Amino acid sequence: MKKRLLLMLLGGGLQMALAPVSAQTCRERAESLVSKMTLEEKASLVSGQVDGFHTAAIPRLGIPSIRMADGPQGVRNKTRSTFYPCGISLASTWNPDLAREMGRGLALDARARGIGIMLGPGVNIYRSALCGRNFEYYGEDPVLASAIACGYIEGMQQNGVIATIKHFAANNQEYRRHATNSVVDERTLRELYFPVFKDAVQKAGVGAVMTSYNPLNGIHSAENRWLITDVLRKEWGFDGIVMSGWTSTYTTLGCMESGLDLEMPKGYWLNYKMIRELLDRGIVHERQLDEKCVHILSTLIRFGLLDRPAVDSALPLDNEECRRIAYATALEGPVLLKNAGALPLDRAALKRVAVIGPNADRIPFGGGSGEVTPIEGCSTTLFSGLCAVAGREHVDTIRFGADGSFDEKAVSRASAVVVSVGFTKETEGEGFDRTFSLPEGQDELIRRVAGLNDRVVVVVNSGGEVAMPWLDEVEAVAMAWYPGQEGGRALASILSGMESPSGRLPVTFWGTLEGNPAAVYYGMRKNEIVPQKRDPFCHTVYYEGLFSGYRAAGSAGFAPLFPFGFGLTYSLFAYSDLSIQPAADGYDVSFWVRNVGKCRAADVPQVYVSECNPREPRPAKLLKGFAKVTLSADEKTRVSVHLGKDAFSHYDVASGEFRVSPGVFEVIVGANAREESLKTSLTIE
Repeated sequence: MKKRLLLMLLGGGLQMALAPVSAQTCRERAESLVSKMTLEEKASLVSGQVDGFHTAAIPRLGIPSIRMADGPQGVRNKTRSTFYPCGISLASTWNPDLAREMGRGLALDARARGIGIMLGPGVNIYRSALCGRNFEYYGEDPVLASAIACGYIEGMQQNGVIATIKHFAANNQEYRRHATNSVVDERTLRELYFPVFKDAVQKAGVGAVMTSYNPLNGIHSAENRWLITDVLRKEWGFDGIVMSGWTSTYTTLGCMESGLDLEMPKGYWLNYKMIRELLDRGIVHERQLDEKCVHILSTLIRFGLLDRPAVDSALPLDNEECRRIAYATALEGPVLLKNAGALPLDRAALKRVAVIGPNADRIPFGGGSGEVTPIEGCSTTLFSGLCAVAGREHVDTIRFGADGSFDEKAVSRASAVVVSVGFTKETEGEGFDRTFSLPEGQDELIRRVAGLNDRVVVVVNSGGEVAMPWLDEVEAVAMAWYPGQEGGRALASILSGMESPSGRLPVTFWGTLEGNPAAVYYGMRKNEIVPQKRDPFCHTVYYEGLFSGYRAAGSAGFAPLFPFGFGLTYSLFAYSDLSIQPAADGYDVSFWVRNVGKCRAADVPQVYVSECNPREPRPAKLLKGFAKVTLSADEKTRVSVHLGKDAFSHYDVASGEFRVSPGVFEVIVGANAREESLKTSLTIE
């Protein structure tokens, strides 16, 4: 009976309950294994093996090779798998519980394929719309990104798969990512770019951290001792695996001394020959290599990866539960930006809907590590999703030629036209930055369609903001991001009114590229492109500092087109009766939310904090909490959001710690970063 119960716990679709093992026990077992290893075995363990997605096996000690895989949106690398919505779509749900579900689904997919380490989530802060990997990340705010990331990590790791948070740190552009030095002051790092990583370590217990590709303040991240040893390990207490970004290492000595544990995808620098040479010369000590091995093995032990079969054969490769999670996530991600009456499509509109555009009848996705090959027959395009809702005989897919020609009569006689545009893996992805404008010809397509039909709905696939010169010419615009294999079905449910849209922007839409406060500093300034003799790197200097994204709105003329946190539904909500009560470590903020519209829908009330007379420069307001609630028409609920003392703090560089300055603070509740529905003040002594 006991044996049968053990098998039930280790296999199947139920959440895997890992037996709690103390960190000390894991470390002692790891140290015992390392004490029995030869130098060659130790050197093999600290670098990638086989195909660049495995750790080394040491059979004589019972240490298996652990397989890892990209990525944040699904399992890739020589497999097909469930294709979940991209990171920015997940952030747009503003739903940490849903992120936890997605992490669980990813773990089930991974275990079914023998994968012990997933290379996600990606959490680099959105600084500019141009960054090619924005679609993998969680937006511009560390509070929102931390909540989503921690949910994702917990869901994955509670089911026996190690999560890898990446890329540590300030990897906010893809253009020349290996050679462009991110120059960021310490306060900005501590308040804006570090918090997601810190919370992943201290709140979610993440098992692995991947370093960024770029140098940070002059030192490549994989070789940056301050970043890895001083901050990550000593300050935050991280004792898991620190691995390099793929091919982002440059010297053996730098990797040995920084605190890096695992060089990926293979041992270009951390190999037996080069490590042996440094040992023989007395430059490094073998205990440094031992510590790397202990970090790796103790983490594998913590997650049971040395003690169970790699493949959980009780789990299906095509998992119905994972499909359900992919659909639920896809349903909450799209953000309705504009609706002048076209949505939801009424019965008359559903009698003859035309669908046109390059992304209408395919599954769009960004390229690189976020690319996933879905299981055959499991994906739904926007066109097929609308056909399922309205009936195939009521939906036209309008083909257009290479010269942009299409059937204008079919478009003009349609009861409504859905134009599906945006980027694909060829135009947005890892290793390159993208354009702010939609790919060539798409703006013109939208304008031509709008000239033929008054009821035009534009659906945009993108990892961030795009130029919308046609915004005033169409009735509705929805940001669909990259919604994964179930995106077509989810979008059809929203457009048809079967579900109300519930996504909110995790980034600010400025309307123009130049409207973004970081635009003038993003990339490389002209006078910094040519390296100086004393300086081997090109630079991107974060001169905007803390005033990035919505933090700059309302100052220096920065006014957004669509503010951070914005999103329309098919209903309306009202807030009332704001109350703030002291709590043990801060304050509890509560208020009523009522659905004053005519249909069931979700709302995302957001709580911001503003210091009235700051002694140090601070943004006008900062997101410090939020909630997502779903209410029927005329239903109301009392929402409570806890604000810890850190919600009022800033990083004091001189003392090297976060501090709260005595004074008056405003607590603001609104539906987005610009709206202030409720407001009150409190004094902190």
